Formats: sequence, structure tokens, C-alpha cells
Amino acid sequence: MSNTDSFIDEVTEEVRRDRLFGLMRRYGWIAVLLVLLMIGAAAWNEWRKAQTQTTAQAFGDQILGALAQDEPGARETALNDITAPNPSAQAVVDLLAATETAQRDPQEAASRLLEIADREGTDPIYRQIATLRAVAMPGSGLDLETRRTRLNGLALTGGLTRLLAEEQLAMIELESGERQAAVDRLTQIANDAEVTAGLLRRVTQVIVALGEEPPAEALLAPPPVALGE
Repeated sequence: MSNTDSFIDEVTEEVRRDRLFGLMRRYGWIAVLLVLLMIGAAAWNEWRKAQTQTTAQAFGDQILGALAQDEPGARETALNDITAPNPSAQAVVDLLAATETAQRDPQEAASRLLEIADREGTDPIYRQIATLRAVAMPGSGLDLETRRTRLNGLALTGGLTRLLAEEQLAMIELESGERQAAVDRLTQIANDAEVTAGLLRRVTQVIVALGEEPPAEALLAPPPVALGE
């Protein structure tokens, strides 16, 4: 009886083995294909990472080379000749180029900055920075209401750009003779939980210059640390 069971087990095992080999012959190419696809995907991913890194390095080298030019006009031209790999990188180039343009033509620089601010597909932070720089640029040619409207939009956003926009709005209020409104806005900035030490010092200096008492938060703020300490 034991020999019979052993024989049956051997036969069963052979049948299973034959079936397995048959399945491998019929469908084994699928497993091979899956392995090749996995290897190919991994190789493609590594190649794409290397290409991205190479592109980023080349882009950075172009910017450094442009900024190394001695003359503002040469720097502006070199920056304008850079081909950015994506919209955010293009915004960085345009922001740098606008800085160079401002030295010869502030109105053109402001116009370029507002073009960045209105450009779809660009990261919001770059659009916000472009708006702030345009409205704060001396000689931009932007009228008071245009500047105020732009800043009011920024003041509704979150983060540091909100407070910087509030600071510029206070400057506009002073410019238009709205002294108390400016003092109130500057005080609100000083009392804001997100205010930075540098911004707190700036608004406090303006408040004091206007003959008002500095907010308590400014008195409690640590003094600026001198370089080298």
C-alpha cells in the first residue's frame, strides 16, 4: 500500500511538473517581458534624473556667467539670451533681468515685472515677488491706484508677502496724505504674529519718524546683531 501511494505521488508530481513546464513554454515570455520592462523603466528613470541634473547645472552656470559680466547692459543681454527649462526658471531669469533693466529704464523694468506677475503657469511666489518689486520701484511710472490695487491683491494672500504688501500700502497712504491710516497699518504689521525682525525694525522706524510711540512688540524685539559677532 505504501509503494502504491509513493508511485501515485511520483506520477502526480510528474504531471504537475509537465503542466508547469507547459505553462512556462506558453506564458514564460510574459514574465521575461515584465522583467525587461522593469529594467527599462529603472534605466529610463535614472537617465531622466541625470538629464534633469545636467539641465539644472547648465542653467545655473548660464545665470552665473551672465551675472559675472561687468556692465549692467551686458548682464541684461546675457540674461535675456538664456533659455530657461521651465516657467519657474524663466521667472527667475526675468526677475534678474528686470533688476538690470531698472538701472537704465525703471518704467520698462516695472512693465516687465508686471508681465511676470500676470503670467499664467508661473509659481505664485515669483508672481508675488514681481508685483512687490514693480510697485516699490522708484520711477516705475505706475500711478497710485494701480499700485494700491496690485498690493491689495497681495495683502489677501498668506505668508511674508502679505506683510510686505501691507508695508507698501502704508507707504502709499503716507504718499497720499493718509497719515493716521498709515500709522494704524504699520502698527498692525508690528503686532502681527508672522512679522520678521527686519520688517518689525523698518515699520518701527517709520512709526517713530512720524512722531508716534513704537508698539510694545518692537520694544521687546532683540536688537540687530552686528556682522562679525
